[in-house]
Amino acid sequence: MATTGAIEAKELDLVGKVELRIALTDTDARLESILNTYLPPLLLKLASDFISVRNKVISICQHINTRIKAPNIRLPVASLLKQYKENKNALVRHFDILYVQQGLSRLSVSERLELLPTLVKGIHKNFQESTRHTSSLFNMLLKLLHSMTLPPRGSADDSALRDTLGFVEEIEDAKFIADWIGKLILFSPNPPSKRLPGLTTEECSFLQLYDKNDTWLPGIDGGMNIVDTKVVAVRFLASGAFTDTERFLPAFFASSDTNSRLSDIGDDMMKRAISAVSLEDDLVLAQLFRIYLGTRGTHGSLPARVPLQVKLLALLCKSQRATSYTTENVQIVQEGLTSSTRTGMNTLTVAAQGREASKLRTQIFAYTNWIARVSDLADIDLVAPKIVTHLRDYIESQGWPACHEQTSGQRNEGLSLRSLGYECIGVLARSSAEKLVLDENLDLLRWLFDSLAADSLGGDVSLSIEQALSSVLGAFGGDLSPEITESLERLLLHNMQRHLGDDEGAGLKVVRSTRFTAVRYANRCLPFWNVKARWINVLALGSGASEHREILDEGRKGLDPYWYRMLNPVKSGFTGAGALQQAKYRLPRLVDLLEQFFGESSVWNSMRSPDIPLPISDAYGPAVTFCCNVLYSECLSQTSLTIDDEWDRHLSTTIANDETSRQTVRDHLHAIAEEHGTASPPETLLRVAFNGMVASENRNAASCSASLLQLCSLSADVSVRGIVPRIAILRDSVLSGDKNVREASSRLFGILGSHSDCPQTKLQKTLKDFDTICTDWREAVGFGYLQIHGAMLATAYYWSRRAFRAQATILPNEEMNAERTVELDLEILNSSQDKTLLDAATLCMTELSISGIMTPKSLASKHNLADLVESLAKSAREGNENAIKALGSFGMQSDEDFAEGAILRQILDTLFKLHEVREPAVQFTVGEALSNAAVGWLSKALIAALDVDTRPPTTPLRKSSLLWILDRTLEDCKTTKPALRQASVIWLLCLVQFCGHLPTFQERLKECQVAFKGFLADRESLNQETASRGLSLVYEKGDRELKDDLVRDLVGSFTGSSVNMSGSISAETQLFEPGALPTGDGSITTYRDIMSLAAEVGNPSLVYKFMSLAANNAIWSSRAAFGRFGLSDILSDSSVDGYLAQNPKLYPALFRYRFDPNTNVRNSMNEIWAALVREPTATIDEHFDTIMSDLLKNILGKEWRTRQACCAAIADLVQSRPAAKYEKYIGQIWILTFKVCDDIKESVRTAAMALARVLVGILTRGLEAGDSSTKSAGTMLEHVLPFLLSPSGLESSAQDVQSFSLSAILQIIKKSNRTVLRPFVPDLVGRLILLLSSLEPEGIEYIRLRAEQYGVTGQQIDDARLSGVRGSPMLEAIERCLDFMDEVSMQDLRRPLENAISTGLGLPSRVGGSRVLVSLSTRHSFSFKPQADYFLKLARKQVLDRNETVSASYSAACGYLARLASNGEILKLVEYCRRLYFDSDDERHRVVAGEIVFSVSRYATDRFNALAADILPFVFLAKQDSYERAKVPFQDTWSETVGGSRTVLLYLQEIVQLATQYLDSPRWSLKHTAAFAIAEAINSTGGEISDAAARVIWPGLDKAVDGKAWEGKEKILQAFIKFVRADNIVTQDETTRARIQADADVLADTVWSKKIILRESKRKNPAYCQHALSCLAEYVELRDSIHLAAEVYEVTTPIIKNLLAGPEEMDLDMQPGDLPSRTMYGYTAKVQQNRGAEKSLFQKVEKWLNGQSVSEGLEVVLTQCVQTLSKSQDQVEQTRIKAAEAAATLAPLGGRSEHVRAALIDWIGSAITHERSVPVQQSLDRARRAIPDM
Repeated sequence: MATTGAIEAKELDLVGKVELRIALTDTDARLESILNTYLPPLLLKLASDFISVRNKVISICQHINTRIKAPNIRLPVASLLKQYKENKNALVRHFDILYVQQGLSRLSVSERLELLPTLVKGIHKNFQESTRHTSSLFNMLLKLLHSMTLPPRGSADDSALRDTLGFVEEIEDAKFIADWIGKLILFSPNPPSKRLPGLTTEECSFLQLYDKNDTWLPGIDGGMNIVDTKVVAVRFLASGAFTDTERFLPAFFASSDTNSRLSDIGDDMMKRAISAVSLEDDLVLAQLFRIYLGTRGTHGSLPARVPLQVKLLALLCKSQRATSYTTENVQIVQEGLTSSTRTGMNTLTVAAQGREASKLRTQIFAYTNWIARVSDLADIDLVAPKIVTHLRDYIESQGWPACHEQTSGQRNEGLSLRSLGYECIGVLARSSAEKLVLDENLDLLRWLFDSLAADSLGGDVSLSIEQALSSVLGAFGGDLSPEITESLERLLLHNMQRHLGDDEGAGLKVVRSTRFTAVRYANRCLPFWNVKARWINVLALGSGASEHREILDEGRKGLDPYWYRMLNPVKSGFTGAGALQQAKYRLPRLVDLLEQFFGESSVWNSMRSPDIPLPISDAYGPAVTFCCNVLYSECLSQTSLTIDDEWDRHLSTTIANDETSRQTVRDHLHAIAEEHGTASPPETLLRVAFNGMVASENRNAASCSASLLQLCSLSADVSVRGIVPRIAILRDSVLSGDKNVREASSRLFGILGSHSDCPQTKLQKTLKDFDTICTDWREAVGFGYLQIHGAMLATAYYWSRRAFRAQATILPNEEMNAERTVELDLEILNSSQDKTLLDAATLCMTELSISGIMTPKSLASKHNLADLVESLAKSAREGNENAIKALGSFGMQSDEDFAEGAILRQILDTLFKLHEVREPAVQFTVGEALSNAAVGWLSKALIAALDVDTRPPTTPLRKSSLLWILDRTLEDCKTTKPALRQASVIWLLCLVQFCGHLPTFQERLKECQVAFKGFLADRESLNQETASRGLSLVYEKGDRELKDDLVRDLVGSFTGSSVNMSGSISAETQLFEPGALPTGDGSITTYRDIMSLAAEVGNPSLVYKFMSLAANNAIWSSRAAFGRFGLSDILSDSSVDGYLAQNPKLYPALFRYRFDPNTNVRNSMNEIWAALVREPTATIDEHFDTIMSDLLKNILGKEWRTRQACCAAIADLVQSRPAAKYEKYIGQIWILTFKVCDDIKESVRTAAMALARVLVGILTRGLEAGDSSTKSAGTMLEHVLPFLLSPSGLESSAQDVQSFSLSAILQIIKKSNRTVLRPFVPDLVGRLILLLSSLEPEGIEYIRLRAEQYGVTGQQIDDARLSGVRGSPMLEAIERCLDFMDEVSMQDLRRPLENAISTGLGLPSRVGGSRVLVSLSTRHSFSFKPQADYFLKLARKQVLDRNETVSASYSAACGYLARLASNGEILKLVEYCRRLYFDSDDERHRVVAGEIVFSVSRYATDRFNALAADILPFVFLAKQDSYERAKVPFQDTWSETVGGSRTVLLYLQEIVQLATQYLDSPRWSLKHTAAFAIAEAINSTGGEISDAAARVIWPGLDKAVDGKAWEGKEKILQAFIKFVRADNIVTQDETTRARIQADADVLADTVWSKKIILRESKRKNPAYCQHALSCLAEYVELRDSIHLAAEVYEVTTPIIKNLLAGPEEMDLDMQPGDLPSRTMYGYTAKVQQNRGAEKSLFQKVEKWLNGQSVSEGLEVVLTQCVQTLSKSQDQVEQTRIKAAEAAATLAPLGGRSEHVRAALIDWIGSAITHERSVPVQQSLDRARRAIPDM
């Protein structure tokens, strides 16, 4: 115990000694010294174990507190702060921090800044120990930042700052300070709820020093301005003390602040910080979500303010990881879309209203789209249902389906948001289909369809609903359950049956059709085999031409399996995709189709009566056709039937021409008939097709009849038995006016009439009707010809089909009846001139001939066969194909005899002579006829002719006909006659096609191959194509040896190594097109021409030169034949196991030729490539180097075709390959491309430009990707940028080149990152600025110079040009380039930018330069500041540009540059403006000076205010300019920078000195402005002027008012009176009066002022005189001296005389009485002070009137005088007596004016009543008596 007591005593003793020392100090200096030594150790005793010691120390501290209140006493702040950091005792720390706070402000700036490292060291640990103490420390840090001058960013000092502050070792300290600076940015002082958006209650208290309310009051000692503190804190954050990661969030908060001082710095930091932070970091995302949503509880933070929320959402849209925060995302959507106010503990926000709400919701929708696009499947399934519910609630809250009434603004915003809401629903539904869409009721899909049908808002809203429905389409790509499929079918059918105007109840009124969308869903969501979907397609076609085209197209696509596959391609990415899709592609079952389309419940019940009109008849024909195609597809299901874009046509053609396929269909139909009998599906289809053909008002009768005919021709007799009894109904169709219906019905009549079950009674009656109609053919007219046409065909078809069936059944009287038909046919053929009847006759002859009824033998006895053949030949020569067919059919029944005169020889000769008919279609018909005549029914051309269920009939035996015809055809193929060559190759093709299967013909295939090859080099493309097709047929029918020989020849011809394809050359062989080689009097075309020309010039070698040219021409032409009509099959087959499989060197050349300029060559090569290369990607990869080397070798070749093809080929090759594949070639490609861009051939240059575009696209994509493949980006840019900026690029005269170059540059700039592009930015910016003008239309300057001719001004045109520059994409690119710059590149920018500004010629370039300066000054202030002085000096040189728009732009740029410039440079700018204003005679220079000063005041307000004393006097003077345009900018400057008129007093001396200086200027305008400035200075001083101010003003005022009168001088005189009045007010004080009276100078001024006013009143200028007299009156009122009466009288006497003379004699521009009224008024006031004065005025007036009446003007003046006298009522008695005596003198004048008399009577009467003084009453009485009667 004794030891403890001793220790306590010892400590008390030590403390006591310190106390004594402190107590004994008698000066502040000694106290300061003692405290520096002892205060820190004294405070350490607060940690003593003894309470007595602690109490003693506390009492000493209280004493110290009273002693250190003097601000000059400095405390040991550094020691105390260090002690605080090192000591852990709370009490010691408390007192340490108190004295640190108190002593901080007493330190010098350097001493304070020395504390900074100590202050921040370990601050994050201090926070963990005591938040209150750390709050004080952070507050002190903020105070220190106000005193801190940060080093230039990027400098060595800036880089070392982090180490200086100790942040390198203590990273947590830097993070802590950056974090709290961010919270400071969000902070607002004294929040009412103790918490703020983004800040909790505790955080607000921390920044408020725990409820210390004066923390942020700048007027209080120790208080700070919150905005300034935020600015210095953010600047500190932008320094090198912090890393980008640490400053990310605070920078983001600053960039979102509404204060531009913060947001500018924040934006600059964000550009750098955003790349340093990963938005996939959970820690970062948690902070972002916490700021956005706030934290729950009464002490939690509120959600961020709406502007910050908007930016936060934009940031979250870049993070995929953010989408996994499902709870937060749902909360964002829920609270962002709600409009109700909620209260309670968990309230996070009240939905923002107005424009902010619109912006927020728009961003929420964007974020929702982001969630839907990038979320994981599990996450999207969690959030999508909830978000969609909120979105639907939001839309329905606006009114659904009809929107609530809104104002125009609300409606526009509502439209936009409603549209976005629908779109988001669609995107989410697609992303989470299982949760949202694929429910059994399809609730969401139904809601969207209802919205589309009934949403009352049109325009964008309906488009958004359609887009949402399109998005949902993807949800139905899989295999749907039966329940969902059924629901979808019902929904789609319902929407197909909706009509505009339908009211479906529950507010659903149909205002928009949903049919198109329903059809789309049917085509994309339901499989092709779904009959309900196909029925929807049929319904889409039901409205015919009245329906929208898009619906009709969609309906047709749904009935075409090819287009269905195009709409529903095979999806990759999951197992079994192909199998699933193939199952979806399966055709519907015919049975199901028939039941849906024509079943008992269908509107087209197949059993309906044909007399009843068909509903939706426009769709009936397509429905029948589709069912028939499905039937045929089922029949051919085992064959390799190709489904392509012409599926239905190919199907029909295959059945008609392919014998195997036709027989397969027949067999299948026979099998069905045997199995089902008359109840089979084909029988049902026959019945419905028959109904469609004969139904009344059916516009699809033609298609139904065609379908029925084809089906009947393939069906077994048992199948058609059901419609045979209805044959009589065909009568009307046979006699129809529609040719197609007529011909099909006639043929059907023959098929059904010849059926064994045909009712003979009906048949005979119908035949008799037809016979009757035909018999009267000579009398027929008009429609009668059409009926005869049908009747004849029906009869002929009947007899021919009876003949086909005669092998099984022979009926009596057949020949007699058939003979009648033959005779009638020949009669019409020989006698009729009607084309319709002749057409019917030739058709009948063809049918009767092939059936064997009409033969040469049967006709020989009664008719001249030669005449008959000649008659047919005559029609054939006219191109009548029916006549040609008739010749062939008649020839096939002729005996084989080739002797001259034989009928077969005559027919064949006639057919061969038809080569003169130059119509390819006719020649194909001739070839078919030759085939028929050659082999009869063995010809495959007659496959479709046998249309009944029987075997083909026989024809006369043929042994040599085929060979005879073939030999002649091959011989004709060698001719040089163009028409015969073309015809012969077509005939040969037909012979191969129709007769090539016969053994006899097989032996001659080699000859046919040779003949066809000769045509591949033909100049006619048709001949080439025909030969190509012929070769393919030969290839199909030949053996392997023949096939290889053919391929070898083809490849040799293609590569130019063989000449076998050129054919033979004769004298008449055409080698060149006419005109290709002109000779002056003609041109060389044939071989004969070449020989003649060579003989004439005596140069035989000329023949070989021309033949070389011809060979080259032929080889190019021959290439056009490759690949046509089947050559691809030849090469494809050969590539597998033939010649090409052993010769892969063909690929490089073939790849190049795919891009040949010649369309035929290109198409052919593509077809060869597609056939030859089964796997293009693998083949190209395998031969890539070979192909690329070949292209680079030939791109500079001699032939322009090759160069052009190489460009296109390289473009295609590099686009489809990864960069690594061609990286080693890229440099060479660029170099060669630029060379070819300057090619002499325009088309080659175009191809090279296209290649350049591709290369630029690859470059930009690589730059955008930012991966390792862009390591050569710098090298690539070095090649491409100079070219794009060269005369071959942007400066090119070609508009398309300019457009390409501009687009390429913009893409490069847009996609590049700062690292790659930064080295090029300085030069790029300068060049782009100069090029701005080159893109402007050339005629714009011409229009500007002649603007008045077009009803506009030049300035309006310049304004439009300026607007174009501001919106120019090139200027946007320049801005992006500037964003890439740093301090180093900013130095490099100096010279290019200076050059662009100085040398730019056009307005766009010059204005663009100013815009760049503005951008640098505002958006890049930190890095640009060192250059500001230089560019301000440069901009100063541009402000005098002749174009006012350019001048104004650089004036504004000067204002922005002044933000960053030094004070000295700004003063130089002001001095420059003063020289422009004062030294130049050009008025425009004064305007420019004003614009510059105004720009500085507007855009650099702080700098302007700092230099106001140097600028405002000049502004004040210049704003008095008489030139309006020069005055306005100075006036605006003054009004925006000066708080009130009294500000003039601050700069009065400078203003007066400046004005006085220019009062002696030789320029009148400047002299007047200076005078006006002095006057305005007086007017701005208020009601009084101090003596000092008066002494300053008087010399200048005296000088200004001197001199002769000039326009506007009255303002100076009025200011003079105001000066006198203000001076008079001052002299009212007796003391001041005495002083002034003793002051000789002032007294002299008073005398001089009287001289001035009297002098000015005597001026002779009439306009000025009136103002001078008015001022004289005021002066008289002001000066209390009767001695002025005589001078005033002298001045006014002439005026009064003129006044009395009447206004007509006055020269003054005034109303009568206006001029002297105030003078008389003032003079009358003086009369009141002198009883004798009335004689000097009123008596003189009486005398001057001389008995005349008072004029109107004088009457007004006298009335005013009476009013002046009446005001003496309240004055002293002496004054009232004088007034009464004056009235007595004025009274006689009352007799001359009623107004004056009435005024006197009123005043005198009132005055006598109230007057108590007898003398005054007596005077008034005298005055009353003096008033005469009127």
